[in-house]
Amino acid sequence: MSTSGELACTYAIMILHDDGIPITAEKIATLVKKANVQCESYWPGLFAKFTEKKNVEDLITNVSATVGSGAAAVAVSASAGGGAKAVEAPAAEEKKKKEEEKEESDDDGMIMNLFD
Repeated sequence: MSTSGELACTYAIMILHDDGIPITAEKIATLVKKANVQCESYWPGLFAKFTEKKNVEDLITNVSATVGSGAAAVAVSASAGGGAKAVEAPAAEEKKKKEEEKEESDDDGMIMNLFD
């Protein structure tokens, strides 16, 4: 199953929200149709019901919290002024290198235990 219809509904919601237009299933379906994207008929309704219960602004601004702390730190450092950017970027790189080294060492230990 293709996710292009779901993605088109997501973009339609962001467009409607950005323009300050109330989000409804009909408006989502219209935008998806105008974009020439094939979409299952139930997706616009599901997305519209979801946005009734969730604040779209919160979903957009809090996306980095769901991606992971590493992405959030990079996003914060990219939006911060020069000094914070210079301090946080190397720290994130060091953390990533340490995790990679740990993963490599864990694999070696597992193989050795397997044949001992």
